[in-house]
Amino acid sequence: MRFALGWRVLLCMMLGFVTPAYAQNDPVVVELFTSQGCAACPPADRLLETLADRDDVIALALHVDYWDYIGWTDSFGQAQFSKRQKDYARSKGRSSVYTPQMIIGGIDEVKGSSTPQVMGTLGTHLSMNFVRSTIRIALSGERGREVTIEATADGGLPFATEVQLVRYKDAESVDILAGENAGRSVTYRNIVTSWRTLGTWDGVRPFRQTLPAEGSEAVVVLIQEQGLGPIVAAARRR
Repeated sequence: MRFALGWRVLLCMMLGFVTPAYAQNDPVVVELFTSQGCAACPPADRLLETLADRDDVIALALHVDYWDYIGWTDSFGQAQFSKRQKDYARSKGRSSVYTPQMIIGGIDEVKGSSTPQVMGTLGTHLSMNFVRSTIRIALSGERGREVTIEATADGGLPFATEVQLVRYKDAESVDILAGENAGRSVTYRNIVTSWRTLGTWDGVRPFRQTLPAEGSEAVVVLIQEQGLGPIVAAARRR
């Protein structure tokens, strides 16, 4: 299912990012809600793998925990990610969730295993990234130890946003021994391990924080309209 691209989508595409040291040409954020215990999910996991190394996409695998009851506990699953998916559903007027599901740009909902839907919607978002960015994000600091986030906006923003810090591991293979995917060995990509909201921001004054960022996991900063609206800016350090 796709939601119409109205003015909020246009605004989402108009607002991007610039990272002087790690420029990535206005990447579109793709969130995949998946589970090791879901028989329909492996095709979506493979599709996410094709997006994982692209510079124009930030592909994030969020493993949910609500399929654990059928016999296999997802080793990456977190209740926090299930809640995020349910909050997306409520924001769009729905009462149920499903896997595999992708949310593109914080706006469009598509079946995660449907290559035509995913690539078509992604292409629409990417084609609108020609507008000059009005949000700039810079990520600096010693790799493997910390990250300094600096975000600025030209003239402030017409809505409140949340600044979010995401970490993900590049890849891990899992031998699934029970449940609907019993006997499968699946390699997962861009596995989200943590997701934190750092604060709200209206763009009037620069946003700046220095935070621990230990280890080799990628660092992603997202700026999203409050209420799970459009993701209006994104930056990554890998």
